[in-house]
Amino acid sequence: MKSLAEVQQTYLAEAYRFLLPEMVLLGTACLLFVLAVVAPRRSYAFALAFAGLIGAAILAACVTVPSVGEPLGFTELGWFWNVVDGTPYHPRAAAPFDPTGPAAFIRFLALGFGAVLLLLAWNETREGFACEYLACQLVVIAGLCLTVRANDIVSLFLSLEMLSIPTYVLLYLPVRSKSGQEAALKYFLLSILSSAIMLFGFSYLYGQTGTTNLGAIVETLSDAHQLEVGLQALLAIVMVIAGLAFRMTAVPFHFYAPDVYQGGPTGVVAQLSFVPKVAGFLALARVLGMLVPPLDRLPFDADSTTIPMLLWILAAASMILGNVFALLQTNIRRMLAFSGVAHAGYMLIGFVTASCLPDQAATAQLNQFGLDSVLFYLVAYGLMTVGAFAVLAHLSGSDPRSETLDDFAGLSRTHPVAAGLMAVFMFSMIGLPLTAGFAGKMLLFVGAFNVPSTGAMAEWPQILAAIAALNAAVAAIYYLRLVGVMYLRSPLQPAVSQPGRSALMAAIVCGIGTLALGVYPKPLVDAAKVAVPYRDDQPKATAALQP
Repeated sequence: MKSLAEVQQTYLAEAYRFLLPEMVLLGTACLLFVLAVVAPRRSYAFALAFAGLIGAAILAACVTVPSVGEPLGFTELGWFWNVVDGTPYHPRAAAPFDPTGPAAFIRFLALGFGAVLLLLAWNETREGFACEYLACQLVVIAGLCLTVRANDIVSLFLSLEMLSIPTYVLLYLPVRSKSGQEAALKYFLLSILSSAIMLFGFSYLYGQTGTTNLGAIVETLSDAHQLEVGLQALLAIVMVIAGLAFRMTAVPFHFYAPDVYQGGPTGVVAQLSFVPKVAGFLALARVLGMLVPPLDRLPFDADSTTIPMLLWILAAASMILGNVFALLQTNIRRMLAFSGVAHAGYMLIGFVTASCLPDQAATAQLNQFGLDSVLFYLVAYGLMTVGAFAVLAHLSGSDPRSETLDDFAGLSRTHPVAAGLMAVFMFSMIGLPLTAGFAGKMLLFVGAFNVPSTGAMAEWPQILAAIAALNAAVAAIYYLRLVGVMYLRSPLQPAVSQPGRSALMAAIVCGIGTLALGVYPKPLVDAAKVAVPYRDDQPKATAALQP
C-alpha cells in the first residue's frame, strides 16, 4: 500500500495537465513582460495576449474534466484505504487543486470575459505600458480560474492574491488624474486589510482542525459542534466571510466601491465589478463546504442558524442599502457601484438557500437551486455590468466625460446603438422578461421559495426572496430613469467625435449574450446544474489526511 506522501507526489506529478490552460495564461503574461523590454508595441502585445487566451481555451476544451467519483484517469492510483479505520479515500482529497465541481464552468467563463476585457483595454493602453497592462490582466484571469479549483486554504489564498496584486497595478497604470490615484490607493489599502482579515480567519481554521485541506476542514467542523471548538470556529468563518465580502462588495464592506468605480479607469473598473465578485462567491462556497467533498453536509447542522442567519443579514442589507443609495446617485459609475452591491445581495440568496436545507443528502436536488442559480446569475450579471461599462468606455473615447445623467441626455439621437445597448443592460438589471437578468432572478427566487419549511431556518429564505422582489421593484426606478434620460430628453452636448470602437464591439457581444440567455437560458442552466454536483457517496476528506 502506498503512503499518503507517495499518493500526493504521484498526483502532483500527473495533475499538471488539469492546470495547463492556467499555465499557458501565466506563460503568456511572462512573455508580455519580456516583450515590454524588447519591443513594447501595443499591437504586438494585444496579438500575443489574444493568442494566449485562444491557446488556453483550446487546451481547456481538450482537457477531460473528471466527474466527482472518477479517479482522475490515474489507473495506477485508483482508490486507497486508510490504514486506521479502513475508510476509502481518493488522492484528489489531498490535492491543492480540485479539477471537478464548477472548475470547468468558471474557467470558460473567465476566458470568455477575459477576451471582452481585452477589447475594453484597447482605448486605455498606451504604447508605454500596454504589455504590462495586458500581462496583469492575464494573471488576473488565471487567478480566477485557480480560485474555484483551490482545495486548500493556502492555494485558495494565493489564488485570490493573484487577483488582487495585479489589480493594484492595473488601477494605477492608465491613471491621468488625482481621482484615479485616490481610487488606486483606496483599493490597495482596503484590499490588503481584507486579505489580512481573511488570512487571520484561515489561521483560526487551521488551528481548530489541524489541516489546511478544505474538505477535511469542512468535515471536522460538521462533526464537531462542541462548545470547546464552536466559538473559535465560528469566529474563523465570520472573519473569512468578512474578507471575502470585500471582493463581493457586500454590505458593510462595500464602501470603497463608489469612489473606486468613479475614479478608476473604465476597463479596470469593469473588471473590478465582475472578476473579484466571481472569485469571492466561489471562494465562499468552497470554504463553506458547498463545492468540496464530502458534498453531503456543510460545516453546520440542520439546527444551526448562525452562519445561515449571517448570510441572510448580509443579503438583506446589501439589497436594501445598495438600492437606496443607488437611487440618490446622478453619476452613472457610482450608480453602477451601488447596483453591484445590491446584486451581491441577490446572489447571496443562493447561499442562504443552500445553507438552510434541513438535510444535505436527502435534498440534493433542491440544493442545486441554490448554487447553480448563483452560477447562472454570475454570468448574467457579468454580461450586463461589463456591457454597461463597455458603453461608458465607447462614449468616453479618449476623454472620460460620459459619466453623469446629463451626459446621457438624448443619447438615442446622437448614439442610437449605444443607447439601445445600455437600455438592454438596464432592462436586464431590472429583471424584465427576455433578458438574462430575468432568468437569473427567477432561478434565485424559485430556489428560495422551494426550500422545505422545516429546520431552524424555516420560512427565512422565503422572506428573503420577498425582500429581494421588493428591492427589484425599487431598483427599476433608477434604471428606468437612465433609460428615460436617453430617450426622452434632448442632447446637451455634441456627440463624441472619436468613440472607442473596440469597446463598442465588447458591448455588442455582451448585449447579444444578455438577450440570448433571456430568450433561451436552458443550455446555461443545464451547464450550471452539471457544474454543481451534490452526491452523498463521496469519500471522507479527513481520511486522506490521516498519517
